Formats: sequence, structure tokens, C-alpha cells
Amino acid sequence: MIKIAFFDTKEYDRNSFDEYNKDYGYEIKYFKNKLSAETAPLTNGFDIVCIFVNDVVDKEVMSILEQCNVKLIALRCTGFNNIDIDYLSDKIKVVRVPDYSPFAVAEHAVGLLLTLNRKIYKAYQRTRKYNFSLDGLLGFDIHGKTVGVIGTGRIGKVFIKIMNGFGANVIAYDLFPDIAGAKELGFSYVSLDELFKSSDIISLHCPLTPETTNIINKESIKKMKDDVFIINTSRGKLINTSDLIQMLEVGKISGLGLDVYEDEEKYFLNDMSNSYIRDKDLSILLSMPNVVITAHQAFFTKEALDKIVSTTFSNIKEVFENGNCINEVKK
Repeated sequence: MIKIAFFDTKEYDRNSFDEYNKDYGYEIKYFKNKLSAETAPLTNGFDIVCIFVNDVVDKEVMSILEQCNVKLIALRCTGFNNIDIDYLSDKIKVVRVPDYSPFAVAEHAVGLLLTLNRKIYKAYQRTRKYNFSLDGLLGFDIHGKTVGVIGTGRIGKVFIKIMNGFGANVIAYDLFPDIAGAKELGFSYVSLDELFKSSDIISLHCPLTPETTNIINKESIKKMKDDVFIINTSRGKLINTSDLIQMLEVGKISGLGLDVYEDEEKYFLNDMSNSYIRDKDLSILLSMPNVVITAHQAFFTKEALDKIVSTTFSNIKEVFENGNCINEVKK
């Protein structure tokens, strides 16, 4: 029987995978801890390791997994920047879920934008206290504004469709432009500098690569319009947090919506409310009135969870029955 070790699991993971596993009959062990060099020895005797976005597979972990005779790393997410592909063993395959719900993430990005622009959370807190004043709640029409989208994959294109519905003017940047998609959706590709200079709203939908790491930094923010809105539902390290805070403190940025954070691994997806451990930069961001942060929640819909589970099990079945998989990650 195939044995799977799940790391960094929550109750909703266990419920979803146990339900689907009725059709597969795999032997599953759930670990709450993240996969790391310290926890990797727990994989001894397992055929598969199933991990999420904040688990780490570096050179040391890869070596331990190989010693434990692990044959497959099954990512239950799209990104694979947490795996050091350069040290990928020939004895271990890696598979991922390339598409679970672009609608979930794109819709969440829009939710962050509307919450910031229309001061929805501030208004909610105010009305609970029977304060019905409109002072300080002034927003703007998205209609007619220029929205810059960095990354035009599945999620980016869904976000563009939604922005089209608002009547926004959409421009985009991507290292690999989708010319047919641009023609179909009516947006224009521009240089990164032009996007920074022209956009009222910038939304990040690109993967984390060496080229995109800290793509938002002090110099790029200086090129942006005053009062720009920035939304990031992709990867935290796309933004240099220290630079971001400096630009927020001088009023360059009017609104910031984050579902990811540069150093989120210790905090996001965990209940830290009773802990004394605090991140200085994260605390500063949380204290700012024009910042809304959610904790890697954008993917979290029923439809997305179902797709993650079904694709993960399908990937495993393909690898062990056919020796390969369409969703395999290679060097």
C-alpha cells in the first residue's frame, strides 16, 4: 500500500483528503509541523511526502528524503519556489497542482482592492459603534482608472476580466506575453517602467523567480504615481518589505492589500494570538490604516480545495501507475 506523509496540515486539509481517499485507499499520516531538516526524518517508511507553500525542501531536506527512500514530493499548491530544484534527486519526482481556482485568487484580489478603496472595514467598525459619519471614507471609481497587472497567467487573466467589468483601462507586463489573450481581453502589454509610471492600481499575479524577486522595491515605487494602490495575492518575496514601509510612511502609497508577506512562514496559516513572537515589519504594516492583510487566504474556497485534493491524488496515481505525470516539475 502507498504511504503518504502530509506536512503542515490543518483540519480542513485532513477532512478534504480523507473524503477523497475513500476512492484511493492510500495510507495517510498527517503532521501539523512543516517539513524541514528537523522534521524530514519523520518521512522514513513513506513513499510520498505531500507539502504546502511554507514547507522547505532545500539541499539538506532533499538528502534526508532520499535516505528515507521517499519517491515522490507532491505539492498541493501551484508554486514550487520552496523546493530547491537544483538539488532535486534523480530518485525523487516532484508534482504540483498547476491550476486549482484562478477565480478564487483573482476574486480575493478584487476584494482587497474594494475593501481598501471604499474603506469597508473602517465603515464596518464605525457603524458597530453607531457612528454613521462618512468622514474619512471617501473612495474613487475604479471605472476609467488604469490598472497594471504584473503576470498574465490564469489568475492574472481572470483578474483582468473582472477589471474589464469595472470599466478600467488594463495594461500588463509579463516576461512571456500572451498576445492572443491580450487581443481577446482587450489589454495592452507595456514595459515594466511604463506600468509603474501609468497605473493607478497595480496587482501582482506572477510567480516568484529570480527575475521577479523584490520586483516591487524603493526604486520601482518611486516611479509609481502618488497615491498608487498595490495588491499582492501571489508571493510575499515579490515585494521588499522594508522599502514598502518606507514608501508607506512618506505617503507615496494610498492603499496596500496583501494576502502574502515576505517572511510569512512563521506566521501565516497559524494562530499566533497567544504567542509573544512578533515580526517587527509585519506589526508595522498591521498598524497602518491604509493596509489590509489577510493570511494566505486567497486560494481558500470550496472549489479550490476540491481541485487541490483531486489533482494531488490524480498526480500520485499517474506517477505510480505510469511512471510520469503531466504536472511533474523538472530541473
